[in-house]
Amino acid sequence: MDLENIQSIEKATRFGRGELFRIGTALLFIVIIMLYSRSIAGHSPNLVLLVVAAMIGGYMALNIGANDVANNVGPAVGSRALTMTGAIMIAAIFEAGGALIAGGDVVSTIKKGIIDPAMIQDADTFIWIMMAALLAGALWLNAATAIGAPVSTTHSIVGGVLGAGIAAGGIGIANWDQFAKIVASWVISPVMGGFIAAAFLYAIKRGITYQKDMVEAAKRHVPTLVGLMAWAFATYLVMKGLSKMVKIGFPVAFIGGFFFGVVIWYLVRWLVRSTAGNIENTKSSIDELFTIPLIFAAALLSFAHGANDVANAVGPLAAINESILHGAVATKAAVPLWVLMVGAIGIVLGLALYGPKLVRTVGSEITELDRMRAYCIAMAASITVIIASQLGLPVSSTHIAVGGVFGVGFLREHLKVTYRAIIDEIELHHVGADRQVVEEYLERFNNASFHEKGDMLRILKSKGIVLISKEERKSLRRVYRQELVKRSALLKIAAAWIITVPASGLLAAILYYTIRGMLLP
Repeated sequence: MDLENIQSIEKATRFGRGELFRIGTALLFIVIIMLYSRSIAGHSPNLVLLVVAAMIGGYMALNIGANDVANNVGPAVGSRALTMTGAIMIAAIFEAGGALIAGGDVVSTIKKGIIDPAMIQDADTFIWIMMAALLAGALWLNAATAIGAPVSTTHSIVGGVLGAGIAAGGIGIANWDQFAKIVASWVISPVMGGFIAAAFLYAIKRGITYQKDMVEAAKRHVPTLVGLMAWAFATYLVMKGLSKMVKIGFPVAFIGGFFFGVVIWYLVRWLVRSTAGNIENTKSSIDELFTIPLIFAAALLSFAHGANDVANAVGPLAAINESILHGAVATKAAVPLWVLMVGAIGIVLGLALYGPKLVRTVGSEITELDRMRAYCIAMAASITVIIASQLGLPVSSTHIAVGGVFGVGFLREHLKVTYRAIIDEIELHHVGADRQVVEEYLERFNNASFHEKGDMLRILKSKGIVLISKEERKSLRRVYRQELVKRSALLKIAAAWIITVPASGLLAAILYYTIRGMLLP
């Protein structure tokens, strides 16, 4: 066999080797979990149940890492503030740190109070419900990851608990008021995230990148923007990332975050002013100023995610463990260290093995992100969660982050269409004029500040300029719609969000009847 044929075979099998390595590593992790749970179960009569539950818990943790963590680091990777390897390393360290340090000693087993535990007949039924819910949530996350759709882990497990609960206790077991709030969050989360992200991006454009002297504008505004980020993230971290370690109310977290933000403002103000002489008056140079804040944002979002969402992986497993030990329905369950380790290590492994696909989806396949846009998405993620927590709204961090990505994309689309329409209006006003005159006017317009542009347009319109028609604006929107925001990604992700709870619920009901049929004498 000649060298050319060997190279062809090598190239053809490269993908298969990588896939086999990922599958093999994941299976090895699950086997180790099963062996360890077998060793600690001793001669318990429910030994098999605990081993199977541990296996499913590990599988769930892998899928959370593969799907959910992308929302925290995707924008930073898409904007090239972090490489894929760097993002995975940061997310792995801080996800595991959040899970192990601030994951809590006790978790709620009936997620979001979606079913009434008083209507569950006995401990065996409860164990079957938890196993079915956990497996259904994991399978749905696996399917969503395979098609490249970032979905809510919380909604996946809520749907599983709801479906298995109804299968076990009938329709009356469900808390439909709570379910209605979750349905409302399908709209509230992405809309709030998109609106806040777009508002920040517009403020940055108007305050910095639309100014003639961008460096001077950056010296005024960048310290304030980074200080606001520090304030929001300090508040967010105390409320969501450390809430299981220390009980601090919103007012204290808010005020403490404010003082931290002021300290960061002073620090960034000094740094920007000291380096202003080395900054070029270009958008790309200003964009570089947001690199370090984005890295910290990815780390803090990962820590808070690990502290909160590890419960989605280990909550049902902890509940099964508690019920096996005490023979009762466990609405609250202590989390043994080994269970917490299953969640933490599983999330990290899932991210490293299968996370890059969703990181790319969030970071670059919906709309193009630079560091300023990624900053706006990170701000939307923290501020939306803070507002929603105070209003009692059950928002999803996944929906917020992805909504933020779409928000900045749609704003870019709107601004591009508006700018193109303005240029066309200028061209129409100069019909018949020498081309050099037109080019000189356009150059003056492009170099003008935001307010000067407005003055120039008002002068043109006062001379009776013919405005671009609605039909022409629609044509422009069609052009930029394909270029700036992928509608196929929007439709795919929205469809996945809508069917997450019903799909995981139906799957959990089927699995519950299967498990019940296998285990009943």
